[in-house]
Amino acid sequence: MRILFRILAVLVAAFLLYNLWILAHVLYWRDHNPSASAFMTERLARLQEDDPDAELRQKWVPYSAISPNLKRALIASEDARFVDHEGFDWDGIEVAFEKNLKQGKIVAGGSTISQQLAKNLFLSSQKTPWRKLEEALITVMLESLLDKRRIFEIYLNVIEWGNGVFGAEAASRHYFRTSAARLGAGQAAKLAAMVPNPRYYDTHRNAQGLARKTRIIQRRMALVELP
Repeated sequence: MRILFRILAVLVAAFLLYNLWILAHVLYWRDHNPSASAFMTERLARLQEDDPDAELRQKWVPYSAISPNLKRALIASEDARFVDHEGFDWDGIEVAFEKNLKQGKIVAGGSTISQQLAKNLFLSSQKTPWRKLEEALITVMLESLLDKRRIFEIYLNVIEWGNGVFGAEAASRHYFRTSAARLGAGQAAKLAAMVPNPRYYDTHRNAQGLARKTRIIQRRMALVELP
C-alpha cells in the first residue's frame, strides 16, 4: 500500500511540475514570442524523416502587420464567439456533439481558437483523454493570463497552413505571394477555409467544396468583432 501511495505521490508531483512549466511559458509569452510550438516541432521531425534538410516556413509578424481581413475570416470560420467566451464555447460544443451523433462519426470539433492554441503550443497530435484534460487546463491558463488580442496574435503566427507552412505571413507568401498585411477579403477567406485540413488543401487548392466554404466565410466576415 505504501508503494502505491508513493507512486501516486510521484505522479501528482510530476503533473504539478509539468503544469508549472507550462504556466511559466504562458507568463513569459505575455511579452515574448514563442520560437516554435510542440506541433511545429512534431511536424518538422516527420518532414525530416523523408528529407533530413527539411525546414519549416514560418515568420513571426506582429498583430498590426496582419490584415484585418484574415483576422475576421479566421474568427468567422473557427470561433465566432471568440471575443465573448472565456476559452470554451459550450453552445458550439453542444452543436458539434449533435452533428457527430447524427452522422455517427466525428464531423465537427467545437474547439475554440484558445483550445486550438493550447493544443498546438504544448501537446502532441495523439488523441487521448489525458490530452483533452491537459488542453482544458492550458486553455484556462491562456485565457487567465493573456488578453484576447495576444492569444489571437500567437494563434495567427503558429497555426499550420500547409506542408511545413506555419503562420499568417508564410501562408500569405506561399499561396498568394504577398504579405499577411496585404491580403484581400477573398484571399483571407480562402486561407481560413483551408485551416481544418491545410496539408490536403496545399496540394488540392481547387478541391471540391473549398470555393463554397470560402464564399460562406467571406459573407460572415462583416459580422465579426475583432479583439
